[in-house]
Amino acid sequence: MSGAGLFVVVNHTAARARLAWPRVREALAGAGVSFEAHESTRPGETEERTRAALRAGFGTIAAVGGDGTLSAAASGFFEPLGASDDGGLSLDDDGIPRAVNPSAVLAVLPAGTGDDFARGLTGGRRDTLEAWLDRLVAHCRRGAGSGNLEDESAALPRLTDEGGALVRRTARRVDVLLGAVGGGARRFVCLNAATLGIGAEVAGRVAAQGASVRRLPGEARFALAALPRLASWRNRRVRLSVDGRAWAECGTNLLAVVNGTYAGGGMNFSPGASLDDGLLDVLVVCDISRPALLRELTRVHRGGHLKNPRVKLTRATHVRVETVDAADTLGVEADGDVRGNTPAEFRVMPSALRVVV
Repeated sequence: MSGAGLFVVVNHTAARARLAWPRVREALAGAGVSFEAHESTRPGETEERTRAALRAGFGTIAAVGGDGTLSAAASGFFEPLGASDDGGLSLDDDGIPRAVNPSAVLAVLPAGTGDDFARGLTGGRRDTLEAWLDRLVAHCRRGAGSGNLEDESAALPRLTDEGGALVRRTARRVDVLLGAVGGGARRFVCLNAATLGIGAEVAGRVAAQGASVRRLPGEARFALAALPRLASWRNRRVRLSVDGRAWAECGTNLLAVVNGTYAGGGMNFSPGASLDDGLLDVLVVCDISRPALLRELTRVHRGGHLKNPRVKLTRATHVRVETVDAADTLGVEADGDVRGNTPAEFRVMPSALRVVV
């Protein structure tokens, strides 16, 4: 690695990302953007290569793939996490993973099943890959590899006056989610959302779908994966604590801890969720029947499910989820990848990552 400004990491195992990569390469070369690239072929490689690129001096990492690829790249922006919080050098004084380069920037080049994080950044639109490439090129042309650009938050105007000219800001800071599963046995960083119960089961089935199903739109793939899981729906007694206090205890098989607005191929679990408010949105569907659940799932893309009194929503900086019966655990997925089982904890890492917008 030479230390050039832009490093592109591609999920070579995903067909959509492989198809997108030549378009990305041609667009960057045509725009005169200097870059180096790597095509990841095994689990953990995207995170490792991202971290190595940042340590080598790259200031911008572009991830070609879906939410899982983007989440893996985001993980590489931080020092590796151990199995337990032992006060090691990978954590700061607040127990938050240390950034490899706090001024570095992550660029989204969506080429996945749901691309929910990208959808959240654009307020619900599914922008084309070319639109995201235009954003990346604009960012690189402003010398973004140096890491000296001013951040843009949602509360600030998108245009800033520089020497009498209006110039679009190209990066903003967003919150990141830090999770732990299996009672702390495994910890992880993710960007968008974690779901527990049926959400984790669906994510596992989506990942195992064959080539013919993978050609379908993301929403259709998630729907096909969900049908058999709904048929075997079974509530577990779950206890949730937020910010150190008991919040809810009920029978459920569907919970979500949300940083971004969308998850699961466009489901709008919490329409009011914000990527930069320093809070996680916590949702649980309590003591609901299978027919009622099916009815609510038809409304979740528009946020209409929140009108049901059995759907509870709160916001917090720290969340703990455990089943009352320790043997009756729930699966946990985050950004489309299955991570483990309850008991699980989640906390927000405020303004921990810069992303191209």
